Amino acid sequence: MKLTLATLALAATLAIPAVSFAQTQGGLTRAQVRAQLVEIEQAGWRPTSEGPTYPDRLQAAEARVAAKHALSASNGQ
Repeated sequence: MKLTLATLALAATLAIPAVSFAQTQGGLTRAQVRAQLVEIEQAGWRPTSEGPTYPDRLQAAEARVAAKHALSASNGQ
């Protein structure tokens, strides 16, 4: 019983750093999200005046941004 408890405690101790490390990876910073929002707004999306056409206009603005990024990537290579 004590061996099982000690093994479980050791496993939990070793797993905690891995879990905390995984949480710090892959997220966007506030500045990155803000920059994306500004870029989409510059592509023509207006969050306050969209009404029922919100999904279509947002997707169109995102497509324009993606095309701009693809163009700049192809010119940069």
